Amino acid sequence: MDAMNDRILMTFSPDGETRTDFVCRPEKAADARDAVSAFVARLHPAPTSHMVQNLLLLVSELVTNAVRHAGAVTALWLTADRTGVRVRVTDPSPAHPQDRTPDLTGRTGGFGWPMVQRLAQEVRVHETVGGGKVILATVPR
Repeated sequence: MDAMNDRILMTFSPDGETRTDFVCRPEKAADARDAVSAFVARLHPAPTSHMVQNLLLLVSELVTNAVRHAGAVTALWLTADRTGVRVRVTDPSPAHPQDRTPDLTGRTGGFGWPMVQRLAQEVRVHETVGGGKVILATVPR
């Protein structure tokens, strides 16, 4: 993970709650899954295995989509507190994800974005100042 220039930050809110942040720039979904695994290993209390599986799948889909449709991931930012894990994936394209009919032959996909929407408690897409976008998703803890 050192090749991704990752950073882990721990902060304390005014009410004393710990928040953990992790920032990296994965080049492919496998890098993102490694980052998520390293991130959740540091969380206390440890998240459930079900939550970790959902988080791994959600981040894999978001990173795969960013690489496939926007050419790159400019940042993956994970933030955890006692209520959940928030995921931010930024990429250089201003185009928002589109719902499309899944291709059952497997050639053109169409499964990832609906899966992200099902796995996350909340999903938002915002344009960034530099012309790209950020996708924000929350997975409950």
